[in-house]
Amino acid sequence: MIRIGSIVWGVRDLPRAVEFWSEALRYRPLREPDVDWAILAPVAGTGPQLALKLVGSEANPSPRHHLDLYADDQEAEADRLRGLGALDVDWDYEEGADYVVLADPDGNRFCVVAAGEAAAS
Repeated sequence: MIRIGSIVWGVRDLPRAVEFWSEALRYRPLREPDVDWAILAPVAGTGPQLALKLVGSEANPSPRHHLDLYADDQEAEADRLRGLGALDVDWDYEEGADYVVLADPDGNRFCVVAAGEAAAS
């Protein structure tokens, strides 16, 4: 058997990333972060860990991987994330798109998906 243990996210400002992603996902550091590495885990319940790794390069404007964050109230969650420091990404949305593309303070893109009740699962 195999499963995802952590999703590794490259960042240039580790303390800021720990602060942003802890608040964004309601996670907490699993242990005291190192100078170049931190592991975040859900405060309550289960879910994948988010490992934050200090990197020397800027975020890729056309990333091959990103997070889809499911929200029961997409607009409220996107606004909350913006309040934490997320930025809107200039994106060509197709008609009826159920997602909003944002970037974390390091420029890493992620989506907030209008998932309704599926967000609670």
